[in-house]
Amino acid sequence: MSTYRQPGLVLTDRRFTVPLDHDRPGGESIELYGREIVASDKADRTDLPWLLYLEGGPGFGARRFIGRQAWLGRAVQEFRVLLLDQRGTGNSTPANRQTLPLRGTPREQADYLAHFRADSIVRDCELVRREVTGGAPWTVLGQSFGGFCATHYLGAAPEGLATVLVTGGLPSLHATADEVYRAAYPRIRRKNEDHYARHPEDVERVRRIAAHLHEHRVALPGGGLLTPEAFQSLGILLGGGTGTHQLHLLLEDAFVPTPAGPALSDAFLEGVQAQLSYAGHPLYAVLHEAIYAQGPGRGHGPTDWAAERVRAEFPEFDAAKALAGEGPVLLTGETIHPWHFTTDPALRPLRETAEHLAARTDWTPLYDPARLAANEVPAAAVVYHDDMYVDTAHSLETARAIRGLRTWVTDEFEHDGVRAGGPRVLDRLLALARGEL
Repeated sequence: MSTYRQPGLVLTDRRFTVPLDHDRPGGESIELYGREIVASDKADRTDLPWLLYLEGGPGFGARRFIGRQAWLGRAVQEFRVLLLDQRGTGNSTPANRQTLPLRGTPREQADYLAHFRADSIVRDCELVRREVTGGAPWTVLGQSFGGFCATHYLGAAPEGLATVLVTGGLPSLHATADEVYRAAYPRIRRKNEDHYARHPEDVERVRRIAAHLHEHRVALPGGGLLTPEAFQSLGILLGGGTGTHQLHLLLEDAFVPTPAGPALSDAFLEGVQAQLSYAGHPLYAVLHEAIYAQGPGRGHGPTDWAAERVRAEFPEFDAAKALAGEGPVLLTGETIHPWHFTTDPALRPLRETAEHLAARTDWTPLYDPARLAANEVPAAAVVYHDDMYVDTAHSLETARAIRGLRTWVTDEFEHDGVRAGGPRVLDRLLALARGEL
């Protein structure tokens, strides 16, 4: 372990060894990384309760804070915090185009990645908990996909939990991937409508860019292809609190004059690449639909590129049809498609692996409705009104199914509210869970 300091904080790098397959504890192992953070004036205290943070995703390592950013400043007032890189992310045995070939064929890579869902993550957490807390239960804060993991945790190992706090991440206990995306596209359409109402000039800007991409092959600086569909996926920005403003600023100066005529500027393409590349979080794309799969016993067959298939039910997202008329080109977001694995160089080598995962049928159930209905762990969740990434109706249905869970439904923040409203969001969730509100 190495220890260092930031203003007002003491940080310690920690590493843990866990089984790849928890049902075969004597088999292959992988390494997890966690960053322990404690307030400087509490560093010597051994009685502080622990708070485990599980990042959104899937595929993102825990956020790298500088000082007491976002919710962390509130958390260290009373907790010793562990920011855990979930398996395959950050510094926890990374899984990406560079490392996965070590696993063998695409099918063998898919078999390996089948161990990287919420069920395995929670079993990792239980081993880590016993090591760092001495067996005492801890508080879990789950953001987005981290909330999916926390929901699984409540049903699978409630004895390890003192409190559960969820921000924008209560999953449906039953919905198939098809049902998830059938609920998602109308939300994405509403976010488009809100954006174009705020920035009506962007209707023509988006149409012009999409038309240009239909007529020209455009490469991004990192070697990716900016197809019309890839450009549409910039709509992922619309689910964040500042996303509509970021998108507007990105679009405002997209073209520059050149001897061959108007072209998309290097600055625009650089900005687009920063938003669309999966190089830093490839598992977001590779495992995105697998996080909804729960086996045929619950009506779940293979995910089979659900977002792509369901998109056909919403022709308003077809850019070519929009350009043939006079209406706006709608952007997408929070959906992964087969073409991602041809346009993005970080994903191209993983195309066959992703195909095997999309065809897989032997997924296990992720949630235990009976145990959740009997829950005794204090729990609270913030549910964002019309959240683009996680369906509000699904979240509220799940909230009603978890005994004792208290909700705060708000339109004050978007999906990233735990960052934007950090200390206040965490403070309110703690008060809800403790029955103080």
